[in-house]
Amino acid sequence: MKTFKGVISALVTPFKNGQVDYESLEKLVAYQLDRKIDGFVVNGTTAESPTLKPTEVAKIFSVVRAQVGLGFPLILGTGSNSTEKTIEDTIKAEDLGADAALVVVPYYNKPPQRGLVQHFKSVAKSCSLPIIMYNVPGRTITSMSEETILELADFKNIIGIKEASGDIAFDQKLKSKLRKDFVFLTGDDGTYIDFLKLGGDGIISVMSNLLTTECVRWTSMMLHGKTAEAEADFAKYKDLINAMYVEANPIPIKWMLAQQGIIQSDELRLPLTALDARFHSDLQKLLKGAV
Repeated sequence: MKTFKGVISALVTPFKNGQVDYESLEKLVAYQLDRKIDGFVVNGTTAESPTLKPTEVAKIFSVVRAQVGLGFPLILGTGSNSTEKTIEDTIKAEDLGADAALVVVPYYNKPPQRGLVQHFKSVAKSCSLPIIMYNVPGRTITSMSEETILELADFKNIIGIKEASGDIAFDQKLKSKLRKDFVFLTGDDGTYIDFLKLGGDGIISVMSNLLTTECVRWTSMMLHGKTAEAEADFAKYKDLINAMYVEANPIPIKWMLAQQGIIQSDELRLPLTALDARFHSDLQKLLKGAV
């Protein structure tokens, strides 16, 4: 089984004239590979997964797989607010050759904790694919409790979690109780250094689409005990990182990637729309100062 640690990018999906822009996708992947990214997630929230057709997801995955090769960790987002659909999509992910499935807490339904336990266990039982749970209460409203996570962490092929609450106190308490081989990733860019300080294994990140070199550098610094240096370096980029969330992700990051010429267009699919013009000037200044 591959190692899902370090800096893993939640890839955006470039669009052009309503269609997936595969030329830009390949350029984005190459940009990050050249800067030593550790893995990719395809069809996550950052990819605008609710708007992607199944045929598009399969082709995007195949294009990225062909570019990165079989030895590179490639995770496919399969979660939804229907357990049956999540199972179907996770089985498809296994058939496509994904190395793991990223399964988000069911959104909108607001299931109780016992429902979350049954949901993730049902998905895990449906396949042999490694499952990474995704706790992101800012998107789903429902949040996984410590007890729920610990119970599921003992299930055979549930191998990790992307914990994106941004609650470092919760993460620290959880980390102290998880088994050592359970992959503990953050999904909160702004608290990444603090997460690594408590012993986290890495990040599934938005900012790494653009700040790949920097994310890899911070991770290396922390692994080598250079905490003060990492904190000081990270602080230089904090305003830019915060600016990636002035509107709903991935609106700002796609605008930034287009501004830097890494993708051709900042086009999104409705109901998301292009970055509000009132943010353009400030974001341009931040990009010039940091990238």
